Amino acid sequence: MLSLDTPIQFVKGIGPGIAKTVAEKNVLCVEDLLYHLPFRYEDRLHPTPVEALKAGEMASVIGEVRGTVLLRTRSIPIFEMTIGQNLSTLKAMWFHGAFLKDRFKPGQMVALYGKVEPSRSSRSFKMIQPQFEILPDDHDDEQSRLLEVGRITPVYESLGGSRFASRWIRRTIYDLLEDLRGNVSETLPAALLARLQLPSREEALRQVHFPQAGTPMTHLQAWSTPAHRRLIFEELFYLELGLELKRKKFKERAGITFETNERVRLALRQVLPFHPTPAQKRALGEIVGDMRRLGPMRRLLQGDVGSGKTIVALQAMLVAIENGYQAALMAPTEILATQHYLSIRKLLERAAIPEGNLPYHVSLLTGSLEEDRKRAVRGKIFRGETDLVIGTHALIEEKVEFAKLGLVVVDEQHRFGVLQRFRLMKKPTDAEPDVLVMTATPIPRTLALSLYGDLDLSVLDELPPGRTPILTRQTTDERAPEVWDFVRKQVAKGHQAYVVYPVIEGAKDDQPELDFPEDGPKGDEAKSKPAAKPAKKTVKAQSLFGEKPAPKLKPRSAPDLKSAVEMYELLSNSSLAGLRLGLLHGRLSADEKEVTMRRFQRGEIDVLVATTVIEVGVDVPNATVMVIEHAERFGLAQLHQLRGRVGRGAAKSYCILMTGSTRSGAKVSAQGEERLAAMVRTQNGFELAELDLQQRGPGEFFGTRQAGLPDFRVANLLRDRALLELAKEEASQFVRCADNEATPEEKSRVWARLKEAWQRRYGLVEAG
Repeated sequence: MLSLDTPIQFVKGIGPGIAKTVAEKNVLCVEDLLYHLPFRYEDRLHPTPVEALKAGEMASVIGEVRGTVLLRTRSIPIFEMTIGQNLSTLKAMWFHGAFLKDRFKPGQMVALYGKVEPSRSSRSFKMIQPQFEILPDDHDDEQSRLLEVGRITPVYESLGGSRFASRWIRRTIYDLLEDLRGNVSETLPAALLARLQLPSREEALRQVHFPQAGTPMTHLQAWSTPAHRRLIFEELFYLELGLELKRKKFKERAGITFETNERVRLALRQVLPFHPTPAQKRALGEIVGDMRRLGPMRRLLQGDVGSGKTIVALQAMLVAIENGYQAALMAPTEILATQHYLSIRKLLERAAIPEGNLPYHVSLLTGSLEEDRKRAVRGKIFRGETDLVIGTHALIEEKVEFAKLGLVVVDEQHRFGVLQRFRLMKKPTDAEPDVLVMTATPIPRTLALSLYGDLDLSVLDELPPGRTPILTRQTTDERAPEVWDFVRKQVAKGHQAYVVYPVIEGAKDDQPELDFPEDGPKGDEAKSKPAAKPAKKTVKAQSLFGEKPAPKLKPRSAPDLKSAVEMYELLSNSSLAGLRLGLLHGRLSADEKEVTMRRFQRGEIDVLVATTVIEVGVDVPNATVMVIEHAERFGLAQLHQLRGRVGRGAAKSYCILMTGSTRSGAKVSAQGEERLAAMVRTQNGFELAELDLQQRGPGEFFGTRQAGLPDFRVANLLRDRALLELAKEEASQFVRCADNEATPEEKSRVWARLKEAWQRRYGLVEAG
């Protein structure tokens, strides 16, 4: 008997061959196919008449093929088709469309979907690169005609070429729903569905795939029908249920109860280099409150660039040390780990353990240390001779054993895999250590609820004293000489500068240090949507920095992507000749990177030419200028992190976002212009993060899957924020057993669903 768990190859009409093809789209069983939802809908019950079309709008049109022609131009072949409705006609054009030459025949009925554009004749319209579907004719069976025309028709992403596109998917899903009628198991308690006014699972699947006539098209396209809301809520509910269960299990484990007596408070006051902000006081209070409880702390400390997270984390580590425990700080790079080590050691130099007046013992453990030094550091950790150990992933090696680990601090969590964090947490110790996760990447609350749903959240939303605003300007290559002249002036005043490039070397570089994908539609959408026109840019004849009118400058003619290695050589011998330049990128050895950063921090390098390897954690207060070339190629998160490398001292600081020469044909996409304009407009990292999330979508926000973000089948974190909040509230109530609405049988089904389905898909939960 067919069920949701039936492997897809055993479905009638599929078999092993087709199953292998659709498996590439993660369709492995009947349930997977049913959750392959339409990405849009066409109203083929009331399609738009050609005479009612309006230029600039997206429209669905059904018409009869009147004629086709393949135009051979000098550059590309263009396939043109004319469809008609009575006396009205519409032209459709596909560039590089030779493959369509034999697809259409006069008299066929076709459905087109695309943007309506005016034709040469003021009375006619055309569509460029529209999506199309050939509709069934009188020779097709009755069921095919019922599924394709005269109704609201779902449109699907292909499961493997044109053979497994919308028409095949519609027929297969329709047959599956008929075979499963009355046998689609429910996953949510009946009382919960009634209270939230959501349909059953089977009804939701039917209505999402085959909406009833009269369903508002705006609700369908926005995924806001009751059927859509039900399936979205279900997915988010189980995600939050798993995270809530994980949080509960953590709190039930044996942790450490730290005391905060007068000696601890004195130690905290000793290390403060400035008066803490209210946000820092609030965050430290939340952290210490967790540390005083018996259950192990699991908390995320989120703060914008320069908000003072490290000093808050250091105070938390001192609480553990003053209670006789060890603390560990894990950073994602050796540069950042070494910087933490040097800055923390300097802060602790003037502090001493009150009882016995003994100094704090701080150790550094990174992969590049000589084996003898690593062995010595590991010995100190094992014997308890180190109070605080700072390092990279070397801390989670099997050879590293702590005498009495009390607190783990993980910096820039999204750069570590989730398993790396847990491996450090599970190091041998008498009790479960507390864990504090830090990130300087501003995360919208919606995303934080999903990525770090098992962690409590503390936010540093204000900057400490001494941080100066950064003046940000956008310009093009035409004004490069003015930019380099400004850099020279800043160096002459005793300051330093960064110059950042998106790639290491050469136009054919694989761009390993650039995480932002090129703008533009993806997949099937890219074939049908015309490219967005970039916003027009006007370069005003005034100084970038208000010092004097800008001179007329010779534009750079080469539109090629500039690289760090090439520009280091070019700038050293031309625009910045005579200054002390350094080069830093990801392909240098750890020792070479460390030497270069040491020289820059000591002021032995005036201008550091680099890639995004400097994005996280480099702290040089004397640096006042950040020049980012090809700024349109970076994501907002990267741009904001890079800008945060300056403005760390008392001097006024600047960030210059440079794009290619307008005269050389370089173009910036509309999204690129929006990113750059936002950078000029605000320094609020959370505002920028919201825009970044809108542009890139949740799946690309961090640029890596190891962040632990689930691959949602139905939900969209940007669109479904309200449902996520609701799901979190309902999941929390369910885990607390306050949900008396559910019967024992329903609760049993919920836990089984969590364990069998969501653990298989996400690996996020340990259901019991």
